[in-house]
Amino acid sequence: MSEGGCAATPTAEGLSREAIARIDASRQLEDVLSLPEHLRDALWRVESAIMGEWDTPAGLVVAGMGGSAIGGALARAALGDHSSRPIFVTRAYGLPPWTTPETTVLCASYSGNTEETLACYESAGALGAHRVVATTGGRLAEMARQDGVPVIPLPGGFQPRAAVAYMTVAALEVAALCGAGPRLTSEIDVAAAHTEQLVEEWGPDAGEDTPAKTLARSLHGTIPVIAGAGLTAPIAYRWKTQINENAKQPAFAHELPELDHNEIVGWEGAPQLGRFSAVFLDDSDIHPRVKERIELTERLIEPHAAACLRLSTRGQTTIERVISLVLLGDLVSIYMAVLRGVDPGPVEVLERLKGELGER
Repeated sequence: MSEGGCAATPTAEGLSREAIARIDASRQLEDVLSLPEHLRDALWRVESAIMGEWDTPAGLVVAGMGGSAIGGALARAALGDHSSRPIFVTRAYGLPPWTTPETTVLCASYSGNTEETLACYESAGALGAHRVVATTGGRLAEMARQDGVPVIPLPGGFQPRAAVAYMTVAALEVAALCGAGPRLTSEIDVAAAHTEQLVEEWGPDAGEDTPAKTLARSLHGTIPVIAGAGLTAPIAYRWKTQINENAKQPAFAHELPELDHNEIVGWEGAPQLGRFSAVFLDDSDIHPRVKERIELTERLIEPHAAACLRLSTRGQTTIERVISLVLLGDLVSIYMAVLRGVDPGPVEVLERLKGELGER
């Protein structure tokens, strides 16, 4: 992992396990540190729920919202050029208009009560598409069992965003079972072992100068703008949403090379509006011209940013590399929450929104 560009002044507060525990009353850190175990457990849960394979030439649609949808996006990135059929993620009340009976629809809702996902489940049934469900229960599990649709049972007790490994593995395995990509079971096992090593390197028991803690301090007090490309584009979005939900602050994500055609101009006014930081997520397989763009864009943004950071994935396989930056971003978001003195767990405004929607 490399870091480039300007650095912000770090805060003096420690990020030891004890210091984190005083803020993290809901123990979100423990769920992040359990990512390797979640990867292995997810494989077992898919295998126990689904027997046999089927063929849907139109590909796979993953229907979900928030932390339940990100698994589909990460799975699609991990499969990359190895996917043999379209894999699409829908975050809406409906399925893509091209969905047919020859499409598999994976409806992913941690709670099982996400209204957008329930609508997609019913739409898929009306179309006659092959359905699979990943959930802890709720209305989605109830309908699926009534319809004889396979249910991948997820463990309860998490915030939905902490089930990222379960949702990613579910999407990867369903993609293989329906013919949209190769089976990557062994690669997932290897990625779990690799992630264990990274947990030791970046976790709370490591030194105060580790990449995750250093990053959190560099981003503290700024509005992070995360940029990805190719494999790292959905990871950049994951970083944004984790900082939103865990650190309870604004963060934004964009994708190269597109941001070089618009967003880069906006950085000229950043110092007059606030403290914005830029984070570029790199990968060994990113197109050479995009790599050049990252270096040049960073240099042009640096004079206007409170912090400029460039990070790269770790690992050999695409799954290892995807999960490495997912882990890093999750840890950084927890550490940022602690530096702000806010419990990363509660998402009261989301619960209020759902409650008010339910009254309408």
